[in-house]
Amino acid sequence: MNDQDLLRYSRHILLDDIGIEGQEKILAAHAVIIGAGGLGSAAAPYLAAAGIGKITLIDHDTVDLTNLQRQIMHNQNSVGLAKVESGKTMLQNLNPHIQVNAIQEKATAELLEQLLPNANIVLDCSDNFTTRHMVNAACVKHQVPLISGAAIKFDGQVTVIDPRQTGAPCYACLFPVDQEFNEVQCSTMGVFSPLVGIIGSIQASQALQVIMQIGEPLVGKLLLWDARSSQVDQITLHKRDDCPVCSKRQ
Repeated sequence: MNDQDLLRYSRHILLDDIGIEGQEKILAAHAVIIGAGGLGSAAAPYLAAAGIGKITLIDHDTVDLTNLQRQIMHNQNSVGLAKVESGKTMLQNLNPHIQVNAIQEKATAELLEQLLPNANIVLDCSDNFTTRHMVNAACVKHQVPLISGAAIKFDGQVTVIDPRQTGAPCYACLFPVDQEFNEVQCSTMGVFSPLVGIIGSIQASQALQVIMQIGEPLVGKLLLWDARSSQVDQITLHKRDDCPVCSKRQ
């Protein structure tokens, strides 16, 4: 780190749990973020500000006026632009010393196959089970930690999947691949604006903890946040012996 880096990240470096060693781990990390909407709009700026060396944003969508109620990575001038390009501009204005790779595509298994061998962490900020299961399977295959978040109406959740840890459950242990779950969308159900900021920020916090190997990340735990009551609950998760995704990895 040079003198400017020491100054920029000084409030991190002052923390005993982080220091110069922890900040250097952040600077050397590559985070892949699936989704540049509500959750991604909160998670990505905090990772950029913290100094993540490389951020890859993946989203096929463009900015719509209805997004601006909660997707704070975008603004009025972003309407009609690709979310990843709008996000890249915001992140590089926030921290011009990081690398931001914008991919305007749907996340696919083929794309993740290319990206994950060089990634340190993945944040799933998508909004559907199909993508979440696909991202989970790719992370398990490549042994890359995954921070999974979701938010709808007034309710949010976060968990950390770390395939490197023996006995750690994956997303398919929580939501089995062979079971059907009702898809809920913000466009039909609505979502409380600050909720996505809270959940996305928790995802960023968990990602930094995993990268620096500090604290107790939510591996094997599901954090639930109720924005109406500000109540936080945690549920203990268990690895399924018959999980088709992770059962072969003990």
